Amino acid sequence: MTEVLRTLYPEIEPYASGHLDVGGGHKIYWERSGTPGAKPAVFLHGGPGGGFSAVHRRLFDPKLYDVLLFDQRGCGKSTPHASLEANTTWDLVADIERLREMVGVDKWMVFGGSWGSTLALAYAEKHPERASELVVRGIYTLTKAELDWYYQFGVSEMFPDKWERFIAPIPPEERHEMMQAYHRRLTGADRTVALEAAHAWSIWEGETITLLPEPSTSGKFEGVEFAYAFARIENHFFVNAGWLEEGQLIREAHKLKDIPGVIVHGRYDMPCPARFAWALHKAWPTAEFHLIEGAGHAFSEPGILDRLIRATDKFAGK
Repeated sequence: MTEVLRTLYPEIEPYASGHLDVGGGHKIYWERSGTPGAKPAVFLHGGPGGGFSAVHRRLFDPKLYDVLLFDQRGCGKSTPHASLEANTTWDLVADIERLREMVGVDKWMVFGGSWGSTLALAYAEKHPERASELVVRGIYTLTKAELDWYYQFGVSEMFPDKWERFIAPIPPEERHEMMQAYHRRLTGADRTVALEAAHAWSIWEGETITLLPEPSTSGKFEGVEFAYAFARIENHFFVNAGWLEEGQLIREAHKLKDIPGVIVHGRYDMPCPARFAWALHKAWPTAEFHLIEGAGHAFSEPGILDRLIRATDKFAGK
């Protein structure tokens, strides 16, 4: 008998929300959903600069979890919008700790996908005593090879039509360094040029994260305000290699050995090549590892979503 794939829990509204002043001019929007005082968890969204969505609340059994979701610096409902000042990986790691202290728990389950997996690994490797469990999906470790694969040569071979639209705002003489060329436009004084670049950068990602075209997923990447924050912040992090040493997250994965974990990755994940998920699996062998056949990058891919729900259920004792 074929096992039925697990899917999202019903829609739920937050029971509390607010802004936390984290310094550097930033105020982080946060919300909590589920059951107050139940198993604590924190959700780390992708991008960087993507913000979280209402659908992300539904990855957790609301009777068994008390989940904090927040918009990372500069995106979503956090302010100031699209700001790059005081906005680094380590600023965000410090924000997670501030939020944990605000919630008032010693440790919590950390859940992150895509860039959220990068941030989850950085956080858990710096504060292993604060992660009760770790669920990571769409593994991205921000090495030069990963960045080049997506923004220079690699995915370009799989999506030549979409790549053509991605490189269109950049003159041929600058295309040997696409991230830097975009950086100049996204941080330049010409707002029209910045918005054009932001739209192209954002659409490239939105249309390459699912195995098959999925307008419900890619559509949000077309919004002007979303794209501006998303592209600026993501590009800012990536041209700076996430303020990580090359290979740091895999090299320091031994610090995770006492944290129960689940790694979920799509076989045909275009933005995040599977070999880096495999490398994390080898470096952190005590974690469950699931390489999902017939799946791309997005958490909404049926096989990926099934494993994520099973992971959150498992860690809640179901």
